[in-house]
Amino acid sequence: MISRIDHVSIAVRDYEKAERFFRDILGVVQGAAAEDTRMKYVWRIFSLGDLTRLEILNPTGQGSFLDGFLKNREGGVHHITLQTPDIQKARGVLEANGIPYFGYNEYPGGVWKELFIHPRDAFGVLIQIAEFTPDDWLADSVKLPKGRRWSVDRKGDSVRISLSHPGGGTATVELSPEEAKRLAAELNEKP
Repeated sequence: MISRIDHVSIAVRDYEKAERFFRDILGVVQGAAAEDTRMKYVWRIFSLGDLTRLEILNPTGQGSFLDGFLKNREGGVHHITLQTPDIQKARGVLEANGIPYFGYNEYPGGVWKELFIHPRDAFGVLIQIAEFTPDDWLADSVKLPKGRRWSVDRKGDSVRISLSHPGGGTATVELSPEEAKRLAAELNEKP
């Protein structure tokens, strides 16, 4: 039912301060972002290394859905997003097991389908379950070009092999020249 944890979402009052911390100190790369004027907040996806993502949420004005969450704090973990290949199947599993959910939504064009499990029903954690294509939300700098599943680059004497990951982005391994030769030999031996 669940493919993986896609991202951890952090709500903050001061976006600029949070961005400086995550970008300048921890080295995140910004991907997709959008404002929800109805719920009065902005979300931004950031990548760290291979396959890891954070989302930063911040209110855009009074009456934001984040007001209650941020009332007595500067920020904190707001929710965890779990990726599913089939949101309808996930709904069915929750319903069959008597797990209540809320906020079911399918965005136009089918780019994102979601539902939420309240913290009282999920051991104190707000869980978002979503169906989507992960690379749609990442910066080009952290993914391979469309239709490409691997890349091979030299870095000094070593060889870097990056593979497209089903969770979006890439997984990269750096090989010594000897390891690269052994890999090439093994690939040539296998039908």
